[in-house]
Amino acid sequence: MIRKAVGAIIYQQDNYLLVYKSNINTTLGKQTISSAWDFVKGGVEARDADLESALLRELKEETGSTKYRIHKQFERLLSFEFEKSIQEKIGFEKQETTMFLVEFIGKISHLQPVDQEITRVRFVKKHTLVGTLSHDETKSYVSDLWSEL
Repeated sequence: MIRKAVGAIIYQQDNYLLVYKSNINTTLGKQTISSAWDFVKGGVEARDADLESALLRELKEETGSTKYRIHKQFERLLSFEFEKSIQEKIGFEKQETTMFLVEFIGKISHLQPVDQEITRVRFVKKHTLVGTLSHDETKSYVSDLWSEL
């Protein structure tokens, strides 16, 4: 099965927002995973009216803020397979994520993870973005979009 998801490459001036994910939603509730620096991403839920609604919900859950302006939806999906140990816990083999370019228009000091999946948020400079990301698929995705960021 393929999990449909949304995600955001979030910027404020020349800084990019990353979240530190330490837990994942599973059929048994929240479970600890190998921590990773990543973009805000999450599954599309039946209650979401559309992809933008799903994205705004994820942004609020993972950063505690609603101070965002969506600039564009990228055509290319960010796709990856879950590790076997994760597949069994979440019921999905693969994830296809619709990514958006989003501007953060709030105060950095107001960012606070609400969802128990995220333990930290931080901004990094563009030139360190790819090197800070933890997942190879995400690094490759960002590298391919570099001129659009």
